Amino acid sequence: MKIININTALTPRELLYHLTQRLNALFQEQRESDMVFKIEKVDEAVEISQPETYEGFLFRIEIEGNELHITRSEHYVDDVNSLTLESILNSLFEDLAGKKGVKIMMEG
Repeated sequence: MKIININTALTPRELLYHLTQRLNALFQEQRESDMVFKIEKVDEAVEISQPETYEGFLFRIEIEGNELHITRSEHYVDDVNSLTLESILNSLFEDLAGKKGVKIMMEG
């Protein structure tokens, strides 16, 4: 799990909207691929999956105050699509944090 502080309050709905607006387009541009990820709110978390290629979720993001608790599927750690997706997520989290910046609290 990776925990980052984005220094701003955020709801799952706001996170879902932000990711839905940008993630797939950025991925398709970077990987030159037509792969589309499913981004959905599941309970109080946001999950990113691609059911046609991967079993289960690739990333699950839970919000705890100003922190994002990011769980990455252990089955796809070295997968190039998952690595690209993680890089894009990091940049989108920086967008959300704005001038306040992102601080990694825990990674492991």
